[in-house]
Amino acid sequence: MAKRMKRDTPAYFDYKDAKTLLRFIDSYGKIEPASRTGLSAKQQRQLTVAVKRARHLALLPFVTSN
Repeated sequence: MAKRMKRDTPAYFDYKDAKTLLRFIDSYGKIEPASRTGLSAKQQRQLTVAVKRARHLALLPFVTSN
């Protein structure tokens, strides 16, 4: 599998920026793994924390129903 989203990666993941965070979530609402996003380990941890905070504040859904 090729790394997908290396370019256009923000320097900091803000939990209030749901539009950016949605790029790193699949159609089922799961966070994409680092192998797919192309993020470093540090960036992946920041992304995970931001997504979990956004979910807790109802800015992002926990599960996407299709």
